[in-house]
Amino acid sequence: MTFSRRLLITTTALAAALAAAAPAFAQAKLKVAAIYTVPVEQQWVSRIDKALKAAVGRGEIEYVFSENVTNADYERVMRQYAEQGNTLIVGEAFAVEAAARKVAKDYPKVSFLLGSSGKPQAPNFSVFDNYIQEPAYLTGMLAGGMTKSNKIGLVGGYSIPEVNRLMNAFMAGAKEVNPKVEFSISFINSWFDPPKAKEAAFAMIDKGADVMYAERFGVSDAAKERKVLAIGNVIDTQKDYPDTVVASALWHMEPTIDAAIKAVKAGSFKAEDYGHLSMMKPKGSTLSPLGTFEKKVPADLLAKVRAKEKAILDGKFSVKVDDGQPKAK
Repeated sequence: MTFSRRLLITTTALAAALAAAAPAFAQAKLKVAAIYTVPVEQQWVSRIDKALKAAVGRGEIEYVFSENVTNADYERVMRQYAEQGNTLIVGEAFAVEAAARKVAKDYPKVSFLLGSSGKPQAPNFSVFDNYIQEPAYLTGMLAGGMTKSNKIGLVGGYSIPEVNRLMNAFMAGAKEVNPKVEFSISFINSWFDPPKAKEAAFAMIDKGADVMYAERFGVSDAAKERKVLAIGNVIDTQKDYPDTVVASALWHMEPTIDAAIKAVKAGSFKAEDYGHLSMMKPKGSTLSPLGTFEKKVPADLLAKVRAKEKAILDGKFSVKVDDGQPKAK
């Protein structure tokens, strides 16, 4: 056999082998695990889950999750997922900061992306947060313009920075269009207790509140029953409350999740703060469509809201980030 013929056969065989292997390489997917302390349908967690499932739909990742994980069990679950070969672990570290950061140190080759009030931790612990105070401000403007009693109620989970900043922005927006508005504020000390949130809302409505800020599930149910208005948070629930929910400040986790996945795949993931990707300019948050309230919101009020929305996107107006506990005014 001549040299040229042997070379041809060898080259052909190599090409065939590479062609056969190509689908396997193409199908290699990033293994991602998420750990949630509440049910996956809870609004905050549902946005993370939605973004990860979108990546699954694109064929980029394999995705598993655990929900209703107690704080005491969080570290164990994190370690289990790290041991199982997951390259990226997503979750929330707000109540388990020390434990979560300890796990990250023990698994330096695993990338961690967790909701946190703290700073990134080198080399592999990145943080994110729901910096959706901009659309929260816009929904506050709507609330301030729609109230007839000049009394607005706010029901939140816990008084922590992630909740406080949204309530403060909402209240500032309401005050801009209606200086006479007064606020009632309550925290139910739970991330998922719709009956308790509902009762807190009833108490405010009984005292004259005709617009409710539904930071937690249950508030819109109370508003619907008492025939007052509500403002949603994180997800758009208007389809479930078409005559109640005027609008919502929506959180979109896709920019954050997609950036993390891209960095892990490129081998460039490092300790970073992804918080800015939750703001309006990167499309991490938006004001929901008005839908059934499109013609119910006064034209002059809507014009003010749209002008403010444009000013935010153009960088001409900045919503103050106030993490302090909101006070009734």
